[in-house]
Amino acid sequence: MALGLPNVNIVFKSIATAAIQQGGAGVLAIVLKDTSVSAGVVEYKLRPGDEIPAGLTVVNKNHIALAMIGTPAMVKVVVIPSTASDYSAAYNYLETIPWNVGTVPGIATGDVSAAATWAKGMWDAKDRKIMFVLPNHAGDHPAIVNFATDNIYVGATNYTTTNFLARIAGLLAGLSLTVAPTYQVLPDVTDVPKLTKTEANTAIAAGKLVLINDGEKVKIARGVTSLTTLADPFGADWQKIKLVRVFNKTYTDIKQTIEDNYIGKVSNSYTNKLLLLNAINAYYGELELQGILDPGLSRADINIAAQRAFLKTIHGADVVALLTDQEVKEENTRDKVFIGGPLRALDAIEDFDMQIYL
Repeated sequence: MALGLPNVNIVFKSIATAAIQQGGAGVLAIVLKDTSVSAGVVEYKLRPGDEIPAGLTVVNKNHIALAMIGTPAMVKVVVIPSTASDYSAAYNYLETIPWNVGTVPGIATGDVSAAATWAKGMWDAKDRKIMFVLPNHAGDHPAIVNFATDNIYVGATNYTTTNFLARIAGLLAGLSLTVAPTYQVLPDVTDVPKLTKTEANTAIAAGKLVLINDGEKVKIARGVTSLTTLADPFGADWQKIKLVRVFNKTYTDIKQTIEDNYIGKVSNSYTNKLLLLNAINAYYGELELQGILDPGLSRADINIAAQRAFLKTIHGADVVALLTDQEVKEENTRDKVFIGGPLRALDAIEDFDMQIYL
């Protein structure tokens, strides 16, 4: 069997329908083209309160300023030359640094499809559970947020969909994992095109994140990803930005912990597997205390079915069939670790059914 990089394949099985995988919160990555860069890629790391780099164009400074309104923990600004024919250099760079939510403010319509393909590839093929905000793109994938409001007014300034991407991405990155984007108010926005309830519902059903004006304030109609096709491995939970962000964070945190502390550093004994499981379950417990996971419903354990299947390749099906589940758990699995179990994230209150009797 060909050897490659150690494989950390963390799959949290949802009993309902889907495999729940994910991780990530707080760090925003935005990609810009700018005349200040003549070649290669330049990265700026900005925290709340930091000054925006002086050498950037006025337009790009405004993109960063919009992103900072949402108060993400950090904004990583990845800048390539304004003469670049595409964004491939920036995307290659983004693969090498950690971040959770990303976008490309000012992206041209012709470049959106390539950006979506790359973001899906990060998720599906490269185990990077990220969220990418794009304009008017039916990505049908939990990694893509399809922002679809145009003609946005901030005072007298009018923004197109693509020029407001940084504001939306910054808001998503800055939200606590205990709250949803749904009905989050954008106090700087003074007006957006009016939508009837039917029009807003139609947009949401199509996987579009849109802004609405309730007559007093502008807010996000519902925090949805672009996913519209519900089929294995993506069930209804993957349509909710809040839940996807929780899944992303758990996936990323556990994967990073295993890579940093277990792979190549710990012998693959049953005892050490139990220590790993205890660490993961303690992590779940912390998220339960923070109101992120549903108490008592998330649990990591050895994946007996997967471990049996692997042991059959070593000992044969007849031998493995005679082993009890506990014996399967304790068997030597060489350099492989098979773990799994339910993960139950708490959603936010979004829908009310109130009946008043007189």
